[in-house]
Amino acid sequence: MTAPELSVLIPSVNELDDLIGCLKALEQQKGVILEILVIDRLGEKVRSAVQQRFPKVIVIPTAGDTTIPDMRALGFRHAQAAAVAVIEDHVIVPPGWARQLLDALSDGNSVVGGSIENAATETLLDWAAFLCEYSACLPPLPAGEAAWLPGNNVVYPRQLVDKYRSVLEEGKWENHFHDAMRADGIKLICRPEIIVGHKKHYTFGEYLSQRYLYARSYAGARVREASSMKRLIYGAAAFILPPLLFYRTVSTVFAKRRHLGYLVVSLPLLGIFVTSWGVGEIVGYWFGDGGALSKVR
Repeated sequence: MTAPELSVLIPSVNELDDLIGCLKALEQQKGVILEILVIDRLGEKVRSAVQQRFPKVIVIPTAGDTTIPDMRALGFRHAQAAAVAVIEDHVIVPPGWARQLLDALSDGNSVVGGSIENAATETLLDWAAFLCEYSACLPPLPAGEAAWLPGNNVVYPRQLVDKYRSVLEEGKWENHFHDAMRADGIKLICRPEIIVGHKKHYTFGEYLSQRYLYARSYAGARVREASSMKRLIYGAAAFILPPLLFYRTVSTVFAKRRHLGYLVVSLPLLGIFVTSWGVGEIVGYWFGDGGALSKVR
């Protein structure tokens, strides 16, 4: 068998229909030998459906409470290609995406990520959720060396994955992995022309809870080994987050001159979502993760 050129890791945590759309888009990639690994925590029904419809996809089963960072780490352990990409089960990649990633990894000593556009455009709720979470990832983005990259449109040289294996196994979000590499002089490179679509439909309650859970898990991880005083201070400081996040989202979208009409009509929902975000961080700093990370989708 010919060795794969690119391994693609997909944590399966949402609906089967989301995952099928993601895999169908990957089937359209031409000129690159892919190894597609679905790390699934949803159960046998999803696994059987994927294996029946996409027999070349490698399905890695895991427990239902496995966190997304741990699922990614498991996928990294199984990946065989010299380059390893990470997306989500509701990300739709365009034709040519895989070749763009490989071409961007020219020196083998950097990490490359791209932009994210909204592909769930049917409802105002979906627009508000997307802008709340991904306004900073919208094109246009500055090309070249970056301070951060999104965790769901990114590719790593396998040599770096192996070198930072212990960091990946710590069960934290990709920013922790990226910061560890940057501290050692590894460059994060933004290639804004490498764009994927984020196609996730939400109910109001679902997105509200997901913002809270993600924020609580993030804050809880930051202060996992901190003193009580530091946790108290961080939690108190987080009270300013809702207006700060609201301002940051609005100003970012205005600066990019994209989707301004959707932004304006989304403002009431954005206000609610960033409040949930802020509350999640306050609770995480003061009371810890509380199992939130295993519930993030």
